[in-house]
Amino acid sequence: MASRLETLVAALKSALGDKLIGVKTARGEVTIIVAPRDLLSVATTLRDAPELRFAQLMDVCGLDYKTYRMPDGGARATHTREQLAREASAVAENTELPILGRFAAAYHLLSLEHNWRVRMRVFAEDDELPVLDSVVGIWPSANWFEREAFDLYGIVFTGHPDLRRILTDYGFIGHPFRKDFPISGNVEMRYDPDQRRVIYQPVTIEPREITPRIVREEHYGDSEEQGKR
Repeated sequence: MASRLETLVAALKSALGDKLIGVKTARGEVTIIVAPRDLLSVATTLRDAPELRFAQLMDVCGLDYKTYRMPDGGARATHTREQLAREASAVAENTELPILGRFAAAYHLLSLEHNWRVRMRVFAEDDELPVLDSVVGIWPSANWFEREAFDLYGIVFTGHPDLRRILTDYGFIGHPFRKDFPISGNVEMRYDPDQRRVIYQPVTIEPREITPRIVREEHYGDSEEQGKR
């Protein structure tokens, strides 16, 4: 008898067909990858197909794979639209999912009808200007989630009704969750007594590196002296 996850994977393959680029089951969770051009059609199928009914979007998370390395130590792979189309015809279940670009969005979905969860990952095609379609028209709860991914990662969601920053302020420069964002930031604000208002100026903090983790001697803290403290 098939397990619940196996039943879910079978239902996803049946409903999505060649629009699935990858599918993986790990730690009791199912993750699928679809191409950005198929995002809206796949999202609609996930919501409406009777065997799926993922009616609730729980979260949308931005992802930056700039310094990501595969488990074997290799660098992430980049794929053209033509390569994506070829890969879509041969989905390899439970193999390491491909990394198809620098920026991606992960959509966490819940089906109350079937008590299923699935994670859908979609990679933007352009690393310099990551753009994905907005799914607000399919799951209205995506509104603030997409604004957060735009604010923190710079992912632009076309068709969003009100795409603007949600966590940083209006004078903020850059996207703080990108892996190349400087630790000290780009600008700072202060009150200017002459202008009698808050102003923005280039950051004055000296650039610094994070202190590396200290490697202590073996059995540190096991001595009698340490135990008396």
